[in-house]
Amino acid sequence: MKPPHQPSSATAVTTVLVVGDSMLDRYWDGAVERISPEAPVPVLHFGHEWERAGGAANVAANLVALGGRTTLATLLGKDDAGDRLARLMREEGIVLHELQCADMPTVQKIRAVCKHHQLLRIDIERQASSEAARSLCELACGLLPKHPWVVLSDYGKGALTGCERLIAQAREHGCRVMVDPKGKCFDPYRGAWLLKPNESEAAAVAGPWEDENGFQVAMEALRARLELNHLLVTRGERGMTLFSADRPVLQIPSVAREVFDVSGAGDTALAALAAFLAAGASLENAVRHANLAAGIAVGKIGTAVVSLEDLMQADAGTRGAAPREAVDLTRR
Repeated sequence: MKPPHQPSSATAVTTVLVVGDSMLDRYWDGAVERISPEAPVPVLHFGHEWERAGGAANVAANLVALGGRTTLATLLGKDDAGDRLARLMREEGIVLHELQCADMPTVQKIRAVCKHHQLLRIDIERQASSEAARSLCELACGLLPKHPWVVLSDYGKGALTGCERLIAQAREHGCRVMVDPKGKCFDPYRGAWLLKPNESEAAAVAGPWEDENGFQVAMEALRARLELNHLLVTRGERGMTLFSADRPVLQIPSVAREVFDVSGAGDTALAALAAFLAAGASLENAVRHANLAAGIAVGKIGTAVVSLEDLMQADAGTRGAAPREAVDLTRR
């Protein structure tokens, strides 16, 4: 990947539409020096707090950090957490289309942390209503004509309940839909352009396998059954494997060096995939950079974004591993 350059004024700009479950990730950082006299638990002496976008909002934030343009359609509660998350999104330059729901809180994950180790996580959430999900679908469908690339980030909080209609509408508009799925049934994602489960999620749907050949047979059958153009399985230390209707299986080895925190790594991979594809990269090149971005993300603390500079530096270190094509990710 060549160093970024300023495009001409005639360069077309492609904005990626992200739809799904957003959340506010909060971190309470401090020191532990004693055990509580009330119960055998550590006492965290609070030092400071920081907040980051999570879920679909993290996908959108990573897209922007990689130089892309992003629209986010999501559900937020009518609460302070929703206001803070919306402010974070707009500060990042994301075009936000939020539906505020009075009957649900903004999803929050609060992590108590000491010396980069997580002591406790507190989840604040309530399943979104089917009515809220339908309203979000209507909102997203209205945005499709201006967004040829669509990313669905499903964390099982209810925002993408009934996403079959959104996928069908996207296909009618000629949009390519990439999905990060959730749950033990992938049928709602039938007909998507690309599905990106992790290996355990894929096994929960397709059943167990005994060896690599069994894995490939099971995944190809899953791809065909769901009528997917592509199935990209993220496999941790085994990297990523891409199954496509029109090409051989592609295996990309992992590039993670040291794992500090896997939070949000899947979001980062999905964002990098979308960013490169929207910028005109080939699918193989986009997958290789998505794999590289995920490797960078797990080396960071907490839910973090991977910048274009991060990716370029890591890419320079692995340049001899595979051919790279020049893709401009700074078309702003």
